[in-house]
Amino acid sequence: MTTTERRHDIDALRALAFALLILYHVGMYYVAGWPWHLKSPHAAEWLRWPMVVVNVWRMDLVFLISGVAFGFLSRSRGPLSLIGHRSVRLLVPLVFGMAVVVPYQAYAQGVANGLVAPGFAAFMLRYLSGGPWPRGAFDGSDFPMTWNHLWYLAYLFVYTALLALLLPLLRSRAGLALRAAFVGLRGWRLIAAPTLPLLLFTLWLGPRFPATHDMVHDWYLHALYFTVFLYGYWMGVHEEIWRELDRLRRPALALAAACLGAYLALRFTAIGATAPAWVARALRALYLWSAIMAVLGFAHRHLDRPWPWLRWANDSVYPWHMLHQTLIILAAVALAPLRLGPWLEPAAIVALTAAGCWVLTDALIRRVRWLRPLFGLPRRAPPRRPSPNGSTAIVGI
Repeated sequence: MTTTERRHDIDALRALAFALLILYHVGMYYVAGWPWHLKSPHAAEWLRWPMVVVNVWRMDLVFLISGVAFGFLSRSRGPLSLIGHRSVRLLVPLVFGMAVVVPYQAYAQGVANGLVAPGFAAFMLRYLSGGPWPRGAFDGSDFPMTWNHLWYLAYLFVYTALLALLLPLLRSRAGLALRAAFVGLRGWRLIAAPTLPLLLFTLWLGPRFPATHDMVHDWYLHALYFTVFLYGYWMGVHEEIWRELDRLRRPALALAAACLGAYLALRFTAIGATAPAWVARALRALYLWSAIMAVLGFAHRHLDRPWPWLRWANDSVYPWHMLHQTLIILAAVALAPLRLGPWLEPAAIVALTAAGCWVLTDALIRRVRWLRPLFGLPRRAPPRRPSPNGSTAIVGI
């Protein structure tokens, strides 16, 4: 692979991963027993099964893809330039999102909990002035502002800044040797070696630091996400490891299916009551990496081509990510009085969310230059340049 060629499979996988996130968050409104900002009266127990199937690896995959993107970007920038570039692309949308996009989520949750008085304008005045709020009014009510689903932007900036500062070490002789060892993994070693750190984190940190998404106490997720972010950085420009993932895609899928079946049996059946807790955690870690391997392998085989929709998708991922959860909650609140039932209502929420993201992004955000940076886009749309195969590659990440 040349150093200027765009990885179409990674671009497509990034867009598809964020599309899956929209479906997952709609599922969070309906899955029984899992806390979320709002819960539907149509909550279903059976949804736990498909939600667990994707919950184990969905965000790890997103951070790995972000690591691949960082690898491409770091080839032309130094550490301070990288941090400055990502500050604009990540922290500006984070602050804007917390102040403008996210508040309705907090308002709807607070009203539903009976701890916030109805009236969004009054809520916004109080929210922007820093509260305070009754304890437990909404997720993040202990802080002046909440980031809700935008925690990803904060975490990604921290990992990006940390890896940028580590670039001199990563580019040293020892760092390059470690990278060469990783990208040189083949066969079962490509399954076992990357799984080992994830397994250790799952066994040691998992029980001690449950997920919080508050940055400060999230050591288990930090360990997982930063590790796969580093994996993505190492993998980004090495075609050989992607060919190996392609070759191993079916064995990895079979292993992921076997681990998933055993993990679900331990988690949702009586078998889990007698099995040691570490067994389920070990299965989870092995399922996480084997599932990611399978996704990457199949994506490299079937998605590495210049799809006509890729340019639009890459320009839409950040705005859609920022908007989607607020639109889900808006749709859920608006549709609840209509009593559409457990099948028509979620379909309508998905449709309204997708339509809202599309209209706001294509008709407004992408067209207004001062709005673009507030949603993670460059002030001007990136130019096109021909890739070696004659297709169009997108400049920038």
